[in-house]
Amino acid sequence: MKIAILYICVGRYTIFWDEFYRSAEKYFLPEEEKNYFVFTDGEIILAQEDNKVIKVFQEDLGWPFNTLFRFKMFKKVEEQLINYDYIFFFNANMLFLDKVGHEILPMEEGLVVTEHPGFYNKKRSDYTYETNPMSLAYIPEAEGQVYVCGGLNGGKAKDYLELINCLEENIQKDYENNIIAVWHDESHINHYILSHKYKLLSPSYAYPEGWKLGIKKIILIRDKNKYGGHHFLRGTSGNTTLFARLKQIIWRKP
Repeated sequence: MKIAILYICVGRYTIFWDEFYRSAEKYFLPEEEKNYFVFTDGEIILAQEDNKVIKVFQEDLGWPFNTLFRFKMFKKVEEQLINYDYIFFFNANMLFLDKVGHEILPMEEGLVVTEHPGFYNKKRSDYTYETNPMSLAYIPEAEGQVYVCGGLNGGKAKDYLELINCLEENIQKDYENNIIAVWHDESHINHYILSHKYKLLSPSYAYPEGWKLGIKKIILIRDKNKYGGHHFLRGTSGNTTLFARLKQIIWRKP
């Protein structure tokens, strides 16, 4: 079985890569063949050490375009992705804490999505779907049963490539009409799954650091405040000394 992992770490988000990679190698489908497609404009140390890692140059588009246009990024390697059985995308600041085996794979379904931890055990009225009817991510009040996060999704290669192509086109059409969905790619994913079969993972697979959800922690969403915060990581805060120090500390870990 061949697994493709899509991972974006442009700008200062490169500081998360090393620990993500090591934890994924240890815990994520360890018995299967895996390749990591790393979209980055920075130095990825393990890309030079391990042929499992495929570095794809990606300029830093800034906020919110690094997330909004992620499906456009993925299309750069579409011809390579066809050769895999499954494709998964993970947010840069995720960290595996426990083994993730074949239970994550969709069998009857085509896709895998993850319930958003912020809406765990919440009502439909709490979900922050796109409410602009002019957007291709729009979800009417009478629709939608779960709110999923944008940080972990995947599926069978054929099905996930269909998602990539559809959402890249929808996001581009919205953008050309001066529309950006409220939660960017996440809003479009929530719309897309309304008409597609999917396996739903619990927030155990996207567990925010420091939260208490009362469920098992399998994949941690690392607290960005411990790495300088959102503005620092997005490059809207200039502290280059802090970035160099964080990188030195993280890459020195065994």
